[in-house]
Amino acid sequence: TNEDGRFQIIFNGEIYNYRELRSELESRGHTFRTSSDTEVIVHLYEEMGERCPERLIGMFAFAIWDAREKLLLLARDRMGIKPLFYAETGERFLFASELKALVASGLTRKSLDPVALDQYLTFMYVPAPRTILEGIRKLPPGHTLTWSDGRAALRKYWELS
Repeated sequence: TNEDGRFQIIFNGEIYNYRELRSELESRGHTFRTSSDTEVIVHLYEEMGERCPERLIGMFAFAIWDAREKLLLLARDRMGIKPLFYAETGERFLFASELKALVASGLTRKSLDPVALDQYLTFMYVPAPRTILEGIRKLPPGHTLTWSDGRAALRKYWELS
């Protein structure tokens, strides 16, 4: 969390430039309790909001919860090395780093997506944002997703030039 606990993060990955970012953030008055790359992301989010992944170099998937605004931000690294799956089921929004975790929740359907099945048989993988299961999506590489007031908004933050 950040200093006052407003922002909370769940993180999978590694940020290679976190020391540089930490120095910048400390010069702006941020205080750190740990020496981890995870805490750097939280403080960077305080500074930049949903644009914070633009400054991160590494492989990552994370979720940040803003308790005051009731806003969830999901982000995935530029090349999609770390997976991040999500599903909207009525008023609920679910996310996990593995497809089987969403299935195990019992809140998603277990039916195959026929378009995804065709893609798998054609390409030997299912391109994002689809997954093999209906109603469950992959966050595409280089994208963020914000969820607030029961609505999700997808945004591309990086593209290979």
